[in-house]
Amino acid sequence: MDALLNLSTLPHNAIDFNSIDSGQYLSALEKAIEISKERFEQYKNNTDFSFKSIVEGLDEVSEKIDYVSSIFYSMYSADATETLRDQSQEFSSKLTEFSNMVSLDEKVFEKIKSLYDKKEELNLTSEQARVLEKYYSDLTRNGALLAGEKKERLKEINKKMSELSLKYADNIVQSVNSLFLHVKDEDQLTGISKDLKKSAANEAKDKDLEGFVFTLDYPVMSAFLKSCSNRALREEYYKIIGRRGNTDKISNKSLVLEELNLRRERAELLGFRDHVHFTLEKRMAKNEGTVLKFIEDIYEKAIVKARNEFNELSQLAKDDGIEFLEPWDVNYYSEKLRTKVLNFNDEVLRPYFPIDKVMDGLFDVANKLFNLEFKLNNDLPKYHEDVLVYEVHENGDFIGLFNVDLYPRKTKKPGAWMTNLFEQGYFEKEVRRPQVAIVCNFTKPTDDKPSLLTFGELTTLYHEFGHALHGLLSKCRYRSVSGTSVYWDFVELPSQIMENWVKEKECLDLFAAHYETGEKIPSEIIEKIKESNKFLEGLATVRQLSFALLDIKYHTLSKEKLETLNVEKFERDIMDRFSFYKNKSNQNLMSYAFGHLFAGGYSSGYYSYKWAELLDADAFEEFVKVGIFNKEKAKSFKENILEKGGSEDPLELYQRFKGGLPDSKALFRRAGL
Repeated sequence: MDALLNLSTLPHNAIDFNSIDSGQYLSALEKAIEISKERFEQYKNNTDFSFKSIVEGLDEVSEKIDYVSSIFYSMYSADATETLRDQSQEFSSKLTEFSNMVSLDEKVFEKIKSLYDKKEELNLTSEQARVLEKYYSDLTRNGALLAGEKKERLKEINKKMSELSLKYADNIVQSVNSLFLHVKDEDQLTGISKDLKKSAANEAKDKDLEGFVFTLDYPVMSAFLKSCSNRALREEYYKIIGRRGNTDKISNKSLVLEELNLRRERAELLGFRDHVHFTLEKRMAKNEGTVLKFIEDIYEKAIVKARNEFNELSQLAKDDGIEFLEPWDVNYYSEKLRTKVLNFNDEVLRPYFPIDKVMDGLFDVANKLFNLEFKLNNDLPKYHEDVLVYEVHENGDFIGLFNVDLYPRKTKKPGAWMTNLFEQGYFEKEVRRPQVAIVCNFTKPTDDKPSLLTFGELTTLYHEFGHALHGLLSKCRYRSVSGTSVYWDFVELPSQIMENWVKEKECLDLFAAHYETGEKIPSEIIEKIKESNKFLEGLATVRQLSFALLDIKYHTLSKEKLETLNVEKFERDIMDRFSFYKNKSNQNLMSYAFGHLFAGGYSSGYYSYKWAELLDADAFEEFVKVGIFNKEKAKSFKENILEKGGSEDPLELYQRFKGGLPDSKALFRRAGL
């Protein structure tokens, strides 16, 4: 338990995963809360009203809790054993209870308010002013101004919402692990690659089944739907995928309704019209009108292109005797169209992206841009045998630990993400360096072949690496604003801008080589990759906008409408506008497996992905003007964006990098809209 309560004595204070047992988290949290309560009493009785005593002192109160909870929640997503999952509800409940105790304590608010009211006289740094404003704002948004029954009700809501979020995420993982397509007859698997069949045969063997088992791991789903020419099998598999989060035994249906109701109630308690208004107060967009206009402006540009693209796919399907294109056909005919128009597909590209070479290239890119070096350290503990741990140095100085976790397993949730195991900033009397991880679900290596990434997986890796750089390069004093602790509609800029590099010849030439022959990726294929920037971008854009609008519409529902809400009908009514299918009801529902909204912090903020795309398209144009590895431009991006975290207003940081406001047309130019 000591390893969950105290910084280790290992090099760089690396988390001592070798000494952590998954059954210890709850008891470690209880001990951390006990220590924090003692510190909290001392904090409240401290009569020193300096910034250091009030703000830094409040940070120090919960350091033990912050340490154990950051590790717990990272593992809950990346390596959630049954033992760990069994503790999750009680862990969340105790954590929320302590958080409520602090944030709703009148003495705490009095101390912060006393500083806030005289902030102009305190000669604070810009970061200190930002931290103070954040504390004051967070406390008021967490109910510091409430009294009596309202304050008690807010405590109940916060506790319940935390529990529901965990349960929602766990239901997705459990349903994904229980669902699969089982095929006994190999003759049905027309179009499926030899490698995918081999992997499916191994899965079947593991489950004591004959034939082939196709799991719901993303690489399997993507490869299957793109390549399987057996339409009936595609339909069967697609409908199995649609049951994520909503099987006969596991369902998120009631959780969706409960979370929506609680979010609305919390917003109203705090004086906001709804959850959207509550959320957008702390976003670059600021208000619902800005977001809706943003969605509509892009929709108008994208819808015509999307309709034409859908018609192209439909015509290909008609050539195969299919009268109406259905959702389970789109990936398959998209891949056929890609082959026809661009003369390449995922299977053509895969051999050029073996994971070892890709990782070398990734680190080479980071070195060219930011003078970073990544040194593998096999002596440091890791939370799973698949994980690789790197020491990261900038110009010879240690800046953080980087954990890489690439392959699917039963204890890992689907998708890809970056997580802070330990945030950069002030902790136990020192400003300390971070420990971050990127967690993915890429195609596994086989006995006779390395892991070969699709171009989509390659792009995902660079995306998550961008988040990791945001965490690793942070130079803030305070953890509350360091690294990725920024407005949600700014947090995707560092990640999404990194995706641009893998579409450039200068970058691909660093690492893209055939895993068998060593031949560099041909220039004509690189040109096709650049062309693919605009391939089916209309449909992709409309799809993203549909999720963004669904999110906003969910969170502006009135109490009366929520009481009679039919989730399936509501989602279909919103999505109809963005769908071109003749039978729209055949589309899988999102709501029961929409982790971003109901378990991932993006509620009322899913538009952030497109918002950040606008910023990243504009920012990358600045690199293209001077060279994608231009040191001066990279230095400006690092110093004004990556190092600053949330210590200053994001728009001001962006303007400092660019020398002006973002140009929205950059997004349209890149996407061919």
